[in-house]
Amino acid sequence: MADGNRFFPARRLILAALMAGALAGAVAVYVSESRSGNNAAPQAAAGDSKDDVACAAKSDRAKKVAAAATGEVAALLPADPPQSMRSLAFHGPDGKPMTIADHAGKTVLLNLWATWCAPCRAEMPALDALQKEKGSDAFQVVAVNVDAGDDVKPKKFLADTGVHTLGYYRDSTMTLFNDLKTRGLALGLPVTMLIDGEGCLIAHMNGPAEWAGPDAKRLVETALGS
Repeated sequence: MADGNRFFPARRLILAALMAGALAGAVAVYVSESRSGNNAAPQAAAGDSKDDVACAAKSDRAKKVAAAATGEVAALLPADPPQSMRSLAFHGPDGKPMTIADHAGKTVLLNLWATWCAPCRAEMPALDALQKEKGSDAFQVVAVNVDAGDDVKPKKFLADTGVHTLGYYRDSTMTLFNDLKTRGLALGLPVTMLIDGEGCLIAHMNGPAEWAGPDAKRLVETALGS
């Protein structure tokens, strides 16, 4: 496994974030050099559905898992309160519609990315490496591309950067991003959600991180063992 800094040195991360703001304009990404903060708006209150009520009871677990988010993943915040993500919808590698509920029983690191988002592009190899090392029947990285249009550009980007382990998930309508924005969870791209096997949001982050490093691996191990 390559050293984490090979993928995401702190200065490169900041430069990439600034470039994204200058080039894309429409999406703002805020990351401190230490990545110890997170500027997401306060979360909208969870609903009163049966699933949301069950998830809300996991506040202590969410805090425990988020407490393990240190170093390169220190911007990850505990869900407050945890809420159901089971209805989040996108298309799977086979092109068919699916939801988070289709991953029942598996902890999911859900990441939204786009080819025009420089920090997203920079962290994709690290997400691929995390899936390669930690992916199992218990854990999966689900990286959802949100480019508008067809699949040509995002698929070419993944091929050109050697991202082969991640499944190809898509939502070309931005509905998924807007759902998370409405919930107060997304400011821009990338945005990442840690979701447990029952579809409950445990923790979330706006901005990129070094997902191939030891801090991210410890976080995954904590999430699986808690």
